[in-house]
Amino acid sequence: MKNKPILGKSDYADFPIFNLETVKVKIDSGAYTSTIHCSKIQEKDGQLYVVFLGKKEQGYTGEVKVFSEFKMKRVRSSSGEAQERYTIKGNIELFGKKYKTEFTLSKRSKMRFPVLLGRKLLNNRFLIDTSLTDQSWKQKEEKV
Repeated sequence: MKNKPILGKSDYADFPIFNLETVKVKIDSGAYTSTIHCSKIQEKDGQLYVVFLGKKEQGYTGEVKVFSEFKMKRVRSSSGEAQERYTIKGNIELFGKKYKTEFTLSKRSKMRFPVLLGRKLLNNRFLIDTSLTDQSWKQKEEKV
């Protein structure tokens, strides 16, 4: 059995396909899919137009990203409310390695963390120690 990297309760991550760097993420083993905050989500002519994060968040670029491949998915929020959300595929970089995963898009402007990482990404890839923070980011900083 190979050693799995250990994530803490939160970290910072890069999202290369979305052109986002140093974004705060919360590790949420209670969530199935990962979720990313978007300040703009608009479907028009079969395309999805997205602005990731909000102006005050670290990593915000204001760049409009266009997706031709996306789905709608029914998701149950932490409050128990069922919502329809757009779902896209992307990647995240943790511990110097890129992982492909699915992200639901949500307005999380009132939340402390703009990104939640769920079990679909975490399972069989990472161990979680909630007494730690920023493990991937600390490793990245050591290499610089």
